[in-house]
Amino acid sequence: MDAVQAVLFDLDDTLFPHDAWSEGMWDALAQAAADHGVEPAALLRTLRAATASDVDGIEAIERALVCADDAGISVAPVIEVLHRFRSPTLEPFPWVPHALARLRRDVPLALVTDGDPRVQRGKLEALGLGDAFDVVVFSDELGREFRKPHPMPFRLALSRLGVAPEHVVMVGDRPDRDVAGAAAAGIRAIRVRSGAHAYARDLPGTWRTLPDVLAAIDVLCRSVRATGAAAAATRATAGMVTAETDHGIDSAAA
Repeated sequence: MDAVQAVLFDLDDTLFPHDAWSEGMWDALAQAAADHGVEPAALLRTLRAATASDVDGIEAIERALVCADDAGISVAPVIEVLHRFRSPTLEPFPWVPHALARLRRDVPLALVTDGDPRVQRGKLEALGLGDAFDVVVFSDELGREFRKPHPMPFRLALSRLGVAPEHVVMVGDRPDRDVAGAAAAGIRAIRVRSGAHAYARDLPGTWRTLPDVLAAIDVLCRSVRATGAAAAATRATAGMVTAETDHGIDSAAA
């Protein structure tokens, strides 16, 4: 196995439960609707129906709100609330900050995430993970067409880390985005079964499938340290051989 020299992570449903953010966002939209004379229950029913098949949903919500606005329902202020929404409190999955810090002592970490960069930055801040990564790639800054599973955001993370793809592992919850995108960039992927896609099928070629991100980090820490120990042993053996050879040369010269 190629040595792991860097690890990439997804954000939503990998490091924290996305539903926690979504519920706060729905409440904010309902309040904004009520404040501007729009019946909140009816609006939310429409928006939830529009996002039923899209767990990420922000673009679907935007489209539904624009359609409502075009139909004469004044929801422009609600659209603005959607983009400004910042969850005051978000909690990562238990022990995630500690586990990330433990892994980061051995290898650099990068985050590769889709979605409006303003929203994703807000999530990182609310989670207390703003400084948890050496590199952060918001794929939407490249253009929405470069969202995962496009390999471009993965390759940008590799470039910023200065590490070859065969020495990198991606950790994410979505086979269709995280695993497929990593594979397209030549990166091994650990799929974690957390969040809305926990029961989706694994893609062929998935390197590991584990119950959650803590299990993934534990496997990676052990892999990195085992590789380091093996390399140290190899160096020590090479040094002993060199010393013995040098001693033989010195003895012969004497």
